[in-house]
Amino acid sequence: MTRTALTGARIVLADRVIEGEALLVDGARIAGLAPADALPEGCEVQDLGGGWLLPGFIDTQVNGGGDVLFNDSPSVDGIRAIAAAHRRFGTTGLLPTLITDHPAVVEKALAAGEAALAEGVPGVLGLHIEGPHLNPAKKGIHDASRIAPIDADVVARLSAPTRGRRVVTLAPELPPPGTVQALADAGVLVCAGHSLATYEQGRAALGEGLAGFTHLFNAMTQFLSREPGLVGAALESRSTHFGMIVDGHHVHPASLRVALLARGVEGAMLVTDAMPPVGGTATRFTLMGREIVMVDGTCRGSDGTLAGSALTMADALRNAMDMLGCDIVTASRMASGNPARFLRLDGETGTIAPGLRADLVHLDEARLVQSTWIGGARMDHPE
Repeated sequence: MTRTALTGARIVLADRVIEGEALLVDGARIAGLAPADALPEGCEVQDLGGGWLLPGFIDTQVNGGGDVLFNDSPSVDGIRAIAAAHRRFGTTGLLPTLITDHPAVVEKALAAGEAALAEGVPGVLGLHIEGPHLNPAKKGIHDASRIAPIDADVVARLSAPTRGRRVVTLAPELPPPGTVQALADAGVLVCAGHSLATYEQGRAALGEGLAGFTHLFNAMTQFLSREPGLVGAALESRSTHFGMIVDGHHVHPASLRVALLARGVEGAMLVTDAMPPVGGTATRFTLMGREIVMVDGTCRGSDGTLAGSALTMADALRNAMDMLGCDIVTASRMASGNPARFLRLDGETGTIAPGLRADLVHLDEARLVQSTWIGGARMDHPE
């Protein structure tokens, strides 16, 4: 096996940036670091010519990309197209996300996810099912006619064994007590979202094993003086993670800065909630019979309702630095290390460390994606 030495870029580790070192890769795995001027014999040297080498981005909420909406194409081909579109922007691991839909579509999505994992589609880590077990009063762009209660049959379906990771977003105030616990006991990562849950109801869900909160601040009860709401439960928790859509449209940057101060960066994950225009050419698409149009970098319905985003993970990282004041190490943790920990994959990927999978992204001096590696396999795609 030929050892590859990646040189010429600053390397972003979990706690610092180092210079003058090469990253050594053996096949699919990171072998370690070595002085760039004293490489082991027999290395194939790849000079990256400056910039930064980071762990590849992990996005836990991806509705579409490359002009494909997962709900419309719940298939291996659809998943492959979405993953390829996002890889161009540094995403080396993702969860294709199915938003509220009929049970038959959920079944197709679950089967497609398992088939994609079995086939080894690059970048696919599992599946995110966002709905249909949501509160209609906080539906956002979701189709209210497809929202449905969760019952024992649904719990059994969602709890079926999987080769990857499965995230389920639901409104925790609606299902019978013990539902979150049953899913969590089966290995499902349950997140609260699209919810009118009170602070107390959020705490009860946490007691049952709630793992996270979907797109913090959006479509949930807010933090008020006498009612902390679901946002308060999220910021108080020290065992969960929350997603943040850092595009300057979904949430005011000041609110996100306060959230990071309250919770600590270790609880935050950058997510895109991306729709088909990411990595595609179309500026409009149809979602559950509604026309969605890109407007000033957002995706919106005809009434102005936000419909996911046109955000990339590379954008999210840059925005975390420029809007939230994070340094590149902190932004990288939110884009890679924290999502890997949330998915319980931090022993496999998410940071640059010996023995972990060589999932990497190279950014140039302008922080634009130049190359990615998934399991040591390199692809070049200047952003």
